[in-house]
Amino acid sequence: MTSKTETSAAYSGPITKQDLLQSACNIGALGMEYSWNYPRQMHIAFALMINKMLKKVYKDDPEGYASALARHLEFFNITPCLAPFVGGIVISMEERVAAGELDPSSVSSIKAALMGPLSGIGDSVTLSCIRVLAVSVAVSLMSAGNPLGVLAYILIYNIPVFACRFFGAVKGYELGFDFLAKAEETGLMQKVLFASGIIGVMVIGAMATDMFWASIPIQIGAGESAQTVQEILDGILPGALSLTALGIYYWLLSKKVSPMIMIFGTMLLGIAGVYFGFLA
Repeated sequence: MTSKTETSAAYSGPITKQDLLQSACNIGALGMEYSWNYPRQMHIAFALMINKMLKKVYKDDPEGYASALARHLEFFNITPCLAPFVGGIVISMEERVAAGELDPSSVSSIKAALMGPLSGIGDSVTLSCIRVLAVSVAVSLMSAGNPLGVLAYILIYNIPVFACRFFGAVKGYELGFDFLAKAEETGLMQKVLFASGIIGVMVIGAMATDMFWASIPIQIGAGESAQTVQEILDGILPGALSLTALGIYYWLLSKKVSPMIMIFGTMLLGIAGVYFGFLA
């Protein structure tokens, strides 16, 4: 449990509890999915959510502020109500970055490490549990002719979700400060950053496989021994096709090819592949 001394220390900088609470319900936090796009998903909304706090942290350092803002326009995707929790942790780290006590790359590593695990928990609780409960109560009331079913849905779903937003933003900041301070003292920080980097790569790799829907149906051989190229590839290395696609996209991005061109190119390739039979 965080002690009063540690909590006071957490708010010794320019960021206040009011700043964190406001960030949990500002236009960025509430609009996490309104500016969603394929290349970077929730990056604009996340940057907008913490923008005012970044301005306070880098008040006398315009270049540092610009770098931090660019840093938070990287890929980001999470259950929306948990974004303020990550924002709180990130801001506590940015204060250390501004003081020259932390490497800026560690902020991106921590964000990448948190996205996958928190999304798994958040989606399961908010979408598969709270929302289902809210809908079931609302439908039951509305079926009985009670118009309060709409209000019941709004309250049952939004009260715990907004509580998660506010509590998460504050505790994320306090936890981030407390954790980083202790990790710095014990020498654990480098190990955590290394582990975070590994988890980040694992999350990206898992997403690359899970979000890739294509196969090569071309058959080799005849009769019962016939196999598709996809089956052969899966026997050698499951997910080889998605890994190859990821490598090609990464290479294209390194060559400054526009993500929109890549998206339309992928669509055209998919249509042509299905039409000529070399993709399914």
